[in-house]
Amino acid sequence: MSGGVYGGVPGSSRSFRALGLGTGCESYPVLQLLLLLLHQLLQTIPRHWCVPYLDDRSAEVDFPTAIGVVLERDDGSTMMEIDGDKGKQGGPTYYIDTNALRVPRENMEAISPLKNGMVEEWDSFQAILDHTYKMHVKSEASLHPVLMSEAPWNTRAKREKLTELMFEHYGIPAFFLCKTAVLTAFANGRSTGLILDSGATHTTAIPVHDGYVLQQGIVKSPLAGDFITMQCRELFQEMNIELIPPYMIASKEAVREGSPANWKRKEKLPQVTRSWHNYMCNCVIQDFQASVLQVSDSTYDEQVAAQMPTVHYEFPNGYNCDFGAERLKIPEGLFDPSNVKGLSGNTMLGVSHVVTTSVGMCDIDIRPGLYGSVIVAGGNTLIQSFTDRLNRELSQKTPPSMRLKLIANNTTVERRFSSWIGGSILASLGTFQQMWISKQEYEEGGKQCVERKCP
Repeated sequence: MSGGVYGGVPGSSRSFRALGLGTGCESYPVLQLLLLLLHQLLQTIPRHWCVPYLDDRSAEVDFPTAIGVVLERDDGSTMMEIDGDKGKQGGPTYYIDTNALRVPRENMEAISPLKNGMVEEWDSFQAILDHTYKMHVKSEASLHPVLMSEAPWNTRAKREKLTELMFEHYGIPAFFLCKTAVLTAFANGRSTGLILDSGATHTTAIPVHDGYVLQQGIVKSPLAGDFITMQCRELFQEMNIELIPPYMIASKEAVREGSPANWKRKEKLPQVTRSWHNYMCNCVIQDFQASVLQVSDSTYDEQVAAQMPTVHYEFPNGYNCDFGAERLKIPEGLFDPSNVKGLSGNTMLGVSHVVTTSVGMCDIDIRPGLYGSVIVAGGNTLIQSFTDRLNRELSQKTPPSMRLKLIANNTTVERRFSSWIGGSILASLGTFQQMWISKQEYEEGGKQCVERKCP
């Protein structure tokens, strides 16, 4: 790559590369920000925002996109805090990053600036960006080009607004938007494939052909992480398990399996909001999901499930018990919606049906390439035996004339951060320097240039 120089990253042994930005642009040092801003991956932990350095294969910084917000009181004052990020003059105080968010505070709401994988609340979104530059990048935004991932269904208006924000407010030298599905394909060494991304709000099949998303073939199902969390809550209610998040617990004592918990509540806790309390409860549930749940190898059968080994789990307040058939029954709804109480199986698509429906909506000539590279991504796919069940069902549904290949990285990091890995690969290519939207191009063509430069 021409113009390649190396410089140390402060406080790290890592290096970053300088990329030439093409005609009309000087070379800038790139501390590559691959932020999962416009796409909500389902994870066994809350939706996260990550920042790796160029050439990294995992995120350098990883924190929830959920943030705490304390609005001003009627008299114009806020509670005295030392770790909050003040918004606009007279505006709310934001608490960003895991440590700040999980401290109980009076009147603090837990919110996310994202909805359906797109930016919905721009002030809090900008607060996250400000925090990222101030606390993690620790360098002027004007020195670093930015590559961001986006949901394939992101709207033109939101793309243009984001482009305008990055150039006008942060003064970055260059910008690029890339679809998360395309980056995931690149991370797995493919330019064509079917990306199955099981996220917090939806499970999605996205066909990619020669590096472009085929919009007509995108299929989404609401059966995803939030659905699993809801199923877990219902299970706890049926079993009379009280969900107590750690912030409420002053002390606890060990108890026998199945015996009532023996714990003491913290004194002088502030009056927290329902949204923040629910967020903390969801953190407990998501740990339970990661530790206990398993997908059945075949269609759920009560008798077979009863023979499966149990898993012991202890809740934060000390209550502990074994979970048997329940650990298979909860995730079964992802594959067989008809097995879920209160859901109509005719209106929901299971995971394997999402894949086959998506492929069927694409041109017949490219279907072999899609079946030959079904790439699994997203934290929800990390549930034990998820890929085994998916491979079994797809093998039965794939036409005999086509070869099925399921691609699923074995490590948690590669599955969760596939978009960033793909972005790091893309930004490292010598040809990519011609793809940036430079500041000069933005000044000449305005925010509309994002539609032309970032298809």
